[in-house]
Amino acid sequence: MRNFIIDTDTASDDAVALVMALRQPDIDVKAITVVAGNVPLEMGIQNALYTVELCGADTPVYAGCAKPLLRELETAQDVHGRDGLGDIGLPLQGRAPARGHAADVLRDVINANAGDITLVTLGPLTNVALALLREPELAQRVSHCWIMGGIGAGHGNVTPTAEFNIWVDPEAAKIVYESGMKMTMVGWDISWKYATFDAEQAAEIRGVGTRLAEFVVDIQATLTEFSMTENALPGFDLPDPITMAAAIDPSIAEFENYRVDVTTGEGLARGITVVDVRGVGKRAPQMRVATSAARSAFVDMLKRSVS
Repeated sequence: MRNFIIDTDTASDDAVALVMALRQPDIDVKAITVVAGNVPLEMGIQNALYTVELCGADTPVYAGCAKPLLRELETAQDVHGRDGLGDIGLPLQGRAPARGHAADVLRDVINANAGDITLVTLGPLTNVALALLREPELAQRVSHCWIMGGIGAGHGNVTPTAEFNIWVDPEAAKIVYESGMKMTMVGWDISWKYATFDAEQAAEIRGVGTRLAEFVVDIQATLTEFSMTENALPGFDLPDPITMAAAIDPSIAEFENYRVDVTTGEGLARGITVVDVRGVGKRAPQMRVATSAARSAFVDMLKRSVS
């Protein structure tokens, strides 16, 4: 068994990534920690708890930071729906998280599984940064951290140059990126290139014929409309699931080692992941960056997870 922690701002693509991990037979998800991002914290907690319940799992879910380290929270509810799961009328109230703050849980679980824990981050990096600020040595005890965030190459989805997760809390991202942890960044460019589903492809997933298959497609309702009107995509895209797929099976993607810095300015200077592809900064690479992915392998894994 491989030990995972998943840090998430649970909205429609996060929920699919949770399903993939929770349904993977050789992965033990030790904890799900929730951060504010796509939706406010309390909504993200309810969405994570609902997804865990739907999967028939007993993974504990913990509440984390309700806002970025130094900024006010700006959500993506215009993208994922007011409830984060497509506004399709799911019962997303009344469930209670486990006791404990996510940053403390991260520290405890990582220390208890030092050298044998994979951390997968699907939202702003606030919880992880707070844990590292309290105990910088944690970075050396994580076997690998997979980050859905930033842009390896191409354009952004919240500004022309920035991806949402990094943009929401760039100060936290900077702390994590400079922590010395073994990391892989799977940028939004990998999602829109290799993890976009048009109506026919979405119907193929739904055609698996299970409740989970219907769930992972239905909750993309508002994301589909946004992706088609605002991002000029043929349907919804799944950045968190393709990141999770790479964490589960790294052979799904190709990678290069680069130096990546995060800008913490304002306006167009906020939350850019500056990838030094040519090494012009003369600084040693500190992370891997996904450069491509095998779509067919990703889709096959997604289908298996909902079958």
